[in-house]
Amino acid sequence: MKVWFCTIFAFLGLASAAFAQETDTSESGLSLPRMASLRSDNINGRSGPDTKYPIEWVYRHKGAPVEIINEFGLWRQIKDWDGSQSWVHKSMLTGRRFVRVMTAGENNIYDDDSYQSKVIAHVEDGAFGEVVKCKKGNPFCLIKFETIEGYMPRNVLFGVYQDEAID
Repeated sequence: MKVWFCTIFAFLGLASAAFAQETDTSESGLSLPRMASLRSDNINGRSGPDTKYPIEWVYRHKGAPVEIINEFGLWRQIKDWDGSQSWVHKSMLTGRRFVRVMTAGENNIYDDDSYQSKVIAHVEDGAFGEVVKCKKGNPFCLIKFETIEGYMPRNVLFGVYQDEAID
């Protein structure tokens, strides 16, 4: 009888260890790193994961893309388009996907996902747009900038990974 109970407890211990390994990507169970965006126009970026840490950055653009690189409880360590890192409360982030144009100067927005397609507009570096879709393996994403919707190459955008699909 004792051997049987020991076997069951040993099995349960192994099962819980295996489960912990499967969900060990982050505290939330989501993969790291991952992209997100800022929920409002006034978000404090702190030096550590709590309100007792000093404010290092104040983000003032709702929808600005950030990369979540670490988690601690209800706090997320983010990296912005300039490479600056800070901690924000998870309620200040959203899963809606936005991008920031990173290539200096005027950037083309195309009618289709090809450099040979018609240029329908131009956008300056630093502009923010919402991701409509990105097909896996396609170097272009469909982005919406206020009233203009068109394709831009991923390599000029911060906020999308080079090989991810977004629908």
